[in-house]
Amino acid sequence: MAQLVSPTALFFSLVGGIIPAVLWLWFWLREDDKHPEPEALIVITFICGVLSIIPTYFAEEYVAKSMTDPTLILAIWALIEEIMKFGAAYVGGLRTRFYDEPIDAIIYLVTAALGFAAAENFLFIVNSQDTVASILTGSMRFVGASLLHTLASAFIGSLMALAFTKGYFTKFCAIIFGIITSTILHTSFNVFIIRNNGGNISVVFIALWLAIIFLILFFEKLRVEDVYS
Repeated sequence: MAQLVSPTALFFSLVGGIIPAVLWLWFWLREDDKHPEPEALIVITFICGVLSIIPTYFAEEYVAKSMTDPTLILAIWALIEEIMKFGAAYVGGLRTRFYDEPIDAIIYLVTAALGFAAAENFLFIVNSQDTVASILTGSMRFVGASLLHTLASAFIGSLMALAFTKGYFTKFCAIIFGIITSTILHTSFNVFIIRNNGGNISVVFIALWLAIIFLILFFEKLRVEDVYS
């Protein structure tokens, strides 16, 4: 029989899992202060990201039971997650008339990714047997997995932004290339962490932060171009 989760553990799981993602979301939405997206769509997209963890869980369980090669499993898991996050962004905002600027692709994909990360963090932390460990785990995932999810989805959004004024085929290729590249990035991160048993993690974090800084600069470039266009 499954062990019941205590109210205290549930509370700290929510704090450690949801709040870091919300803080990240707040940061990215501040970057889009010139022509902000409708708040309702942002909330819907975030919720879609949260709910996408459900089909992701069952798909990854099936993969884990059907395959034996650890690296291949990690790669397919990463692909599933990138597709699910993109699907959440599409259902939440990309299919609406409010997706009318290049920068919007990044906003909706990051929002969906942070919703997904929030749900993943919550499920990860709620399994911790110790409240203090839950808080520490949440802190680690705040600077780790959440950062990775944000970067991977934002990369797809960046390619979509570059292809915004192009034809349908170019846009489609941008999405496919973005998902494939993000999957490779995602898989490489997971494989590195596992093979190093959590060691040298600072190297990975530095690389992720540098990539995020580059992404923010690209975001600012899009915003400036949008203001003066």
